[in-house]
Amino acid sequence: MQFNSPLITGAVSLPLALGVRAWMTTLNYRVLYRDPSVDVALHAGVPRIYLFWHDSILLPLHLRGNCNVAMLLSQHRDADFLAKIAGRFGFECVRGSTNRGGVRALREMARRGRSTHLAITPDGPRGPRRVCAAGPIFLASRLQMPIVAMGFGYQRPWRLRSWDRFAVPRPFSRARAVLSRPILVPPALGRDGIEDYRVRVEQSLTELADEAQAWADSGERRDGAQPISRTKAAPPMLPQKFSAAA
Repeated sequence: MQFNSPLITGAVSLPLALGVRAWMTTLNYRVLYRDPSVDVALHAGVPRIYLFWHDSILLPLHLRGNCNVAMLLSQHRDADFLAKIAGRFGFECVRGSTNRGGVRALREMARRGRSTHLAITPDGPRGPRRVCAAGPIFLASRLQMPIVAMGFGYQRPWRLRSWDRFAVPRPFSRARAVLSRPILVPPALGRDGIEDYRVRVEQSLTELADEAQAWADSGERRDGAQPISRTKAAPPMLPQKFSAAA
């Protein structure tokens, strides 16, 4: 029996999820909002697209489950455990990537975007590290969903020798988040327009991640910073209205 078979994956995912939950619960969390209304736990609002780099996925997984969020994850077997854990944490999962099942995944994300927030790691599943793909920009333009760029940082995290240098936070260390204001992408963008916004979003993601990392390492007090805790129930959701067909 293969270690990453569906049977093994299902059996191991529960204790693994419990272990990740216990580990992440030890951290000290603070968040800095450019606009507090973008937090799904505080203001559900209309559906939005949340983007963050692949290496910091543990923080949103732990803190923002059960918030009516569908997460895009690779169809690769390496992501099977992550998909199971995300499901146990309260996320819906859509499987696909630019290399495998991409078109189908984009269609499914577009369908869910009518009534569900979307979460995407735009440099996943295989990189290049911290290079934003065009897919989220296309979705935001087509569906007229605002983008929220998110930067996360851990205090001197351990880094895996993976393509994304996956961050593993040290127990009882600081974790920091910085969230952008909604980024509104014009409708019906062509290739040049999508590339222009792709570069803008990539720059925003990198700046926010660097800011959050520097904040976590320094431990400085930041004006407007707030504690952030794990959600336990989904807030009410407003219907999304747009004219584009999925």
